[in-house]
Amino acid sequence: MEFKNSLEFAQQLDAADPLKDYRNEFHFPKVKGKDVIYFTGNSLGLQPKRTQEYIDEVMTAWKDLAVEGHFHAEKPWWDYHERLAAPLAKVVGAKTKEVTVMNTLSVNLHMLMVSFYRPTSHRFKIICEEKAFPSDQYMLKSQVQFHGLQPEDAIVEIKKREGEHYWRTSDILDKIKEVGDELALVLIGGVNYYNGQVFNMEAITKSAKEVGAFVGWDLAHAAGNVKLKLHDWGVDFAAWCSYKYMNSGPGNLSGVFVHEQYLNRVDIPRFEGWWGTKKETRFLMKPEFEPMENADAWQVSNPPILSLAPYLASLEMFDEVGMEPLIAKRDLIVAYLEFVLGEIDNETAGSFQIITPVERGCQLSVFLHGQGKDLFNYLMDHGVITDWREPNVIRLAPAPFYCSFTDMYHFGQILKSGIQLKGKVK
Repeated sequence: MEFKNSLEFAQQLDAADPLKDYRNEFHFPKVKGKDVIYFTGNSLGLQPKRTQEYIDEVMTAWKDLAVEGHFHAEKPWWDYHERLAAPLAKVVGAKTKEVTVMNTLSVNLHMLMVSFYRPTSHRFKIICEEKAFPSDQYMLKSQVQFHGLQPEDAIVEIKKREGEHYWRTSDILDKIKEVGDELALVLIGGVNYYNGQVFNMEAITKSAKEVGAFVGWDLAHAAGNVKLKLHDWGVDFAAWCSYKYMNSGPGNLSGVFVHEQYLNRVDIPRFEGWWGTKKETRFLMKPEFEPMENADAWQVSNPPILSLAPYLASLEMFDEVGMEPLIAKRDLIVAYLEFVLGEIDNETAGSFQIITPVERGCQLSVFLHGQGKDLFNYLMDHGVITDWREPNVIRLAPAPFYCSFTDMYHFGQILKSGIQLKGKVK
């Protein structure tokens, strides 16, 4: 397709968009009385309008039934979380029994490492990406220290090559082979939060398994964004938050994947609680833990229903649409955004650089040459909600559920005006 940087062309793309009506399913903040151009679905997705209905249903059941809502609400609370497993499994490429919802992301990664980071005197090293998301860095350091190890000995960071903004898959695979039988775990963010790079999860998983290591993925920026086949790839475990591309609300619950080979086993070490014991005998209050035969065995406490409700509301839309159409629009709208950025860059004498490689999802990270945070503030003041990352990067993530091609065109015009105002173009 030959793109044009014009309002008319953008409107034509919107008219042909099979997902265009879903934009009306979301609440948009307003700046100066107009809907914002929202690029931060990679931090917090917009609120689906149907969310209120799902929350109200729980509140009404609580009001009218109180404790009886656990068994007699329209969606009984004691098995409410089970409704999320099947649609989530489709999003992440899993079997329904391999998926559950519990806790929050970093908590879940810690919980899963109880099962899948079991260092020995010889096999104790963890491979991660350089400058992983800070929470992952803190988690990995505290885990190895918990086991009496030193981070500088146990944690191996894969670095980018000098002068490059992305990781090369070949470097990761080479490092896995080099660490070899000392490698206990590979744990990497499936999509890097800073540059938007999608790692080759299939190849990395295969390589790590060949040397006998466990493999886990932090899918915070991947779930609901990129094509995942966790079961087929043989991933051991994964976890993701639900408030970015999955639109479930700030700080909301995390999804978990555990490969079926570890299910219905009593020899797997894990921290256990009563919501992981067999559903059939849970309320008999037996002293022995009998694990659920699915990923629910990793649950500890009964889940917060008021947090599950908005997640279920959002998953309903994912189930209606499916990941393939979302990815198709994602690819087109990100390509159009890249084109618009290129046109504006040409008109403003090279004022910025896209540092996201071709292996990408929704996000383009843009390095600003000599602009500073003033340009970011200008965009925000003019209704473009984007994200600033030090030292000089703005992250643009046009989520396909609610971003339009017209948004991309208008953003380009606002960006050009901001650069010109700062004196880049005389």
